[in-house]
Amino acid sequence: MLKKQVEDYISKASASGAVELHPEEKAYAERLGLLQGVQVPIKESSGEHRFEKAYIERGNKETEEFLGEESSEFLKQPISYFKERKNEFMYMESEWFEMVRVDAVSFENDDVFGAYDVMLGLKLQKKFEPVIKSYLKENLQDDGYDLMFDGNEGIWSLNFALNGLGGYKEDLTVGEAYGLIYSFLFELAEWVESKQ
Repeated sequence: MLKKQVEDYISKASASGAVELHPEEKAYAERLGLLQGVQVPIKESSGEHRFEKAYIERGNKETEEFLGEESSEFLKQPISYFKERKNEFMYMESEWFEMVRVDAVSFENDDVFGAYDVMLGLKLQKKFEPVIKSYLKENLQDDGYDLMFDGNEGIWSLNFALNGLGGYKEDLTVGEAYGLIYSFLFELAEWVESKQ
């Protein structure tokens, strides 16, 4: 699953002349020997550039009204932007989410508890429920998550608090927060793969 996604990415990137990997992807590829025989430069990239080509929009939490499409410049905003605008949420689609079998990730501040909420759709079969739950219990503080399978869509709805992730700080930018979320999801994909 994840191995195939990473192999495909490396093959496609090799054809364009260089393979750019983020730390967790590079470590994974090295562990599995996926970089052996790659004849082009392998560049380790920082997370701040990961979502430069993402589709980003803001919406109203109550009405889901579209408020605007944003460029990657929006990722430089501090996450406190959402604390100051409790009625807004952010929605992001990115090619990187495909690698970890996620369709899109939404982000907002919970106006009741003050935590930063992450909401996403996880494209894994229902049979992976025990494996997914074991990862979430082990890696989220206070078991702060909601997980529900939608049989019609064939997708898991996963909500959790960014505040519960290791590496969380109040002064993160939106881009850094999404980098942290991606690392968490990459490790989840790796965990699920290792339990098959």
